[in-house]
Amino acid sequence: MADLVVKSKVKDFAQGMNVGADFIDALDDAVKALVARAVERAKENGRSTLKGRDA
Repeated sequence: MADLVVKSKVKDFAQGMNVGADFIDALDDAVKALVARAVERAKENGRSTLKGRDA
């Protein structure tokens, strides 16, 4: 599966902090898990659109 997190955007948001590759990997895993849970919630509610309340 493709990476969802863009390292350069995270570095910009981190306000000058160094961002390690292991942090990006962990963040990417967390985002994938969040999206997977949202997909399941939407399906359980009979929707094919993810909404903020699914997060």
